[in-house]
Amino acid sequence: MKISFDKISATPKSFNLALNDVVFSGALSKIDFNTVKLNGELKGDMEVCCDRCGIVFKTAIEQPLNLELSQKIGQNKDNLDIIEFLNGTIDLEYILQSEIDSIRSSYYYCQKCDGIEEFEVEI
Repeated sequence: MKISFDKISATPKSFNLALNDVVFSGALSKIDFNTVKLNGELKGDMEVCCDRCGIVFKTAIEQPLNLELSQKIGQNKDNLDIIEFLNGTIDLEYILQSEIDSIRSSYYYCQKCDGIEEFEVEI
């Protein structure tokens, strides 16, 4: 789902998007001419890989997501929660996929491996 910066006003505009079993919902509202505030949430189940034994399992996620979206380069270098869309269009599918990839890059342990103190496990 792509939305033009010009179509977003100060009044929040709701969105709802799903990818596999993860739902991304929230609202977009304009802060100033070049900046949009995204207040949203990711909910659902995601397949992840156990970092100890390698099996794939599902885990539930429920994560708030608050970002600033900008159509201008480097407006606020102190804020790391800014995504720049320099073509004037906000790509919500890109944001969802980026967040899913970020969540997957975390460390996960399956029920069998969770709580094991040994560094190496023979399977």
